[in-house]
Amino acid sequence: MRIGIMGLGRIGAFHAETLAGLDAVDSLVVTDPVAAAVATATERFGATATDSPEALLAGGVDGVVIAAATDAHPHLILAAVKASIPVFCEKPVARGVEESVEVLRAVEGSGVEVQIGYNRRFDAGCVAARRAVINGELGDLHTVRSTTLDPAPPPAAYVAVSGGLFRDCSVHDFDIVRWVTGREVVEVYATGGNRGVEYIREAGDVDTASTLLTLDDGTIAVISNSRHNARGHDVRLELHGMKDSIAVGLEDKLPLRSVEPGVTFPAGTPHIFFMDRFAAAYRAELTAFTEVVAGTRPSPCTVADAIEASWIAEACTLSLHEHRPVRLDEVRT
Repeated sequence: MRIGIMGLGRIGAFHAETLAGLDAVDSLVVTDPVAAAVATATERFGATATDSPEALLAGGVDGVVIAAATDAHPHLILAAVKASIPVFCEKPVARGVEESVEVLRAVEGSGVEVQIGYNRRFDAGCVAARRAVINGELGDLHTVRSTTLDPAPPPAAYVAVSGGLFRDCSVHDFDIVRWVTGREVVEVYATGGNRGVEYIREAGDVDTASTLLTLDDGTIAVISNSRHNARGHDVRLELHGMKDSIAVGLEDKLPLRSVEPGVTFPAGTPHIFFMDRFAAAYRAELTAFTEVVAGTRPSPCTVADAIEASWIAEACTLSLHEHRPVRLDEVRT
């Protein structure tokens, strides 16, 4: 199949490399405002270059991957859907949840599949955890812990347009908690602070946050996030039930050092960045998209799925600013 890629920045170039290595993909068509990025893709992967998203969509592609700036996501999604071309779009659907809802309304009933990029749904550990929950291996859950700690803050220019820690980073935790447990969040309480670079505070954001989520069956989920984890990129998930407890990410590349006498775990080199922590998940995610394009499976992460994580982020942002618990029905429109 012939896959188009809109946007060849860090994640777009990474997706191009992944797609070029998939058996189902015969060729790539690319577009990006930066000529050097296009030149690199054409040279490395034999991709065909186009000078605009419109030209790409008119160029006979079977599916399109959107890795452009967030502000461009709604327009590009809708353009692809109008052209009846299946879409993979990196999260978020749009910069704001209200605009995301508008996109959902526009694509509903179109018959065109749209997959949003929440890659943890394809991480082997998270898949195994979901299976354990579905099979009843853990019994009734009572506590879930999800952690995302970045090795260093993103640049100031990125922070200024990110929408904040909850909308940019924590949404991955919110989505995976929903997906693994199969439950919905009904209430949140969030707190946060600034322990590092001043430009995050100046942007009205926090660099470290903790969130309590109450799920619809009474399970409590504890979310921990920070832009500062000098040891590496730390992503973990714990599920504690009445019959058993399991952990995702508890492996030798875990960026955490034990100080217990005689303990050598973890023994490996810590994960440094999300691309090495989730390289296999990204490959599985894009493989799933080729199956969506082929018509052999529905979207494994729909626009509606992505919006649910966004509503949780909105509730957390309000909770942080107002120092109180916030129910999801307060923010949902």
